[in-house]
Amino acid sequence: MLSKPSRRRRALALPLGLVLAASLGLTGAVTANAQDNTPAAKDAAKPAAKDGEKLSYVVNTEKNPRTINRVKREIRAAKGKIVTTYAKIGVIVVHSANPEFSKTIRAVDGVDSAGATRTAPLRSATTTEVGKPKFVKEPKASLAASAKNDGQEPLESLQWDKRAIKADKASKVDEGSSRVTVGVIDTGVDDTHPDLKPNFSRWQSANCVGGKADTSPGAWRPYDPAEDYHGTHVAGIIAAPRNGVGIAGTAPGVKVASLKVSEPDTSLFYSEAVVCAMVYAADHGVEVTNNSYYVDPWLYNCDDHGDQKAIADAVGRAIKYAQGKGVTTVSSAGNSAHDLAASEIVDSTSPDDSTPVERTINPATCPDVPNMLPGSMSISATGPEDNLKSYYSNYGQGEIDVAAPGGDRRFQTPDAPAKDGGILSTMPDGDYAYLQGTSMAGPQVAGVAALIKSKHPRATPQEIAWRLKAQATSVPCPEDFDPDGKGTYAAKCTGFTGNNSFYGHGLVNALAAVTK
Repeated sequence: MLSKPSRRRRALALPLGLVLAASLGLTGAVTANAQDNTPAAKDAAKPAAKDGEKLSYVVNTEKNPRTINRVKREIRAAKGKIVTTYAKIGVIVVHSANPEFSKTIRAVDGVDSAGATRTAPLRSATTTEVGKPKFVKEPKASLAASAKNDGQEPLESLQWDKRAIKADKASKVDEGSSRVTVGVIDTGVDDTHPDLKPNFSRWQSANCVGGKADTSPGAWRPYDPAEDYHGTHVAGIIAAPRNGVGIAGTAPGVKVASLKVSEPDTSLFYSEAVVCAMVYAADHGVEVTNNSYYVDPWLYNCDDHGDQKAIADAVGRAIKYAQGKGVTTVSSAGNSAHDLAASEIVDSTSPDDSTPVERTINPATCPDVPNMLPGSMSISATGPEDNLKSYYSNYGQGEIDVAAPGGDRRFQTPDAPAKDGGILSTMPDGDYAYLQGTSMAGPQVAGVAALIKSKHPRATPQEIAWRLKAQATSVPCPEDFDPDGKGTYAAKCTGFTGNNSFYGHGLVNALAAVTK
């Protein structure tokens, strides 16, 4: 039985076994068109809540305080318990066991959208992972000393990705400012890791699971280090310092903060947690956020579906608020090998917290959240051979901003002395491992964005995005893209050098970020 298709932080951010299983899951039990408004189609697209099931909801309202207070009264009258309110963006997080809650609240004057953020009740569930990361140990003292004499970190020779984006050369010019922080919205970060501790910002970190920030010491760390390693790996790609230990990050002089949003046991990322993380980052001086995930439980959120519309609306408001506070939002494009500019995409994985149902969607009206929302930069992944698109990476003309190394352990091999086509980075408990996915490409760009912000402290998110695209190294379309020769991942690159469907404006360039 095949596992669920790509999850930016989980499936293709893992070794080959999980990558292949994740990319090939294409079957579903029932077919329902997400654009079909018939009752039958809507029932197929969303399992009905049973009486007594407690679900989490987002209610999006006008930002007028009087309206918010009136809506709150209506929420309580509809048997809803208010978890927290983000009045600045008009988003209220609610728990309710009333199966008529959404319908009742959508009819309230001043409510723009409202819906359940999940299809499973508020209780723990367990999923099974396939495959494990490929771990790497630090070299012996003699080899580490040799690397230091060469001006490298002990494992830096294995980091083909940093050489591809010229991050090694950039570090000799400017490592980035400690006054700039990248928020890692993810599964938590192990800040006790010796290659993360020097650059970790505790005061800007929080646990946002459930939608309300918990800033107690250590709340930002992974629930289970053996399973929730994704955020720690992402953090090292961004900002592992040049301290004579392990690896080097893209921006080794900047800070990283942990904004934990993944549910315990399931590692699912629900919208109320993501909204909390984005608002918290904006209110605590974070300049860049990295978002290597999609918001569960829907791979795509359609605007003709009440719950999905509410999810996209809530996260979109949070991105807009963060942008207004100076935060650059960087998102991974996804690992399904989908053409995000296509007129139709088959989604057989949603909802991923209960029973998936196959549906055909139009990405123009059913965006991947947060990747396809306004204000979010979309990053595709490349491998080690001539910056070729990674076989699993999503793409799409006009949908990709820039590309970055995410790894390809299936079809591409790096030049020596690197030994693996994945991305080497930090893991909980002081370890290091190779992973691959657009999850690994996003933080490369987040690191470069932090370098730009370091050099240009007054740059707005819009200017940083412009610089990232203008400074990127142009990559032409390949003549043919069919990695396995069987058509499994075949894709057509459209556009031209400097702006095409595979690479957007090109491969991100760290050296240009610190010299221009």
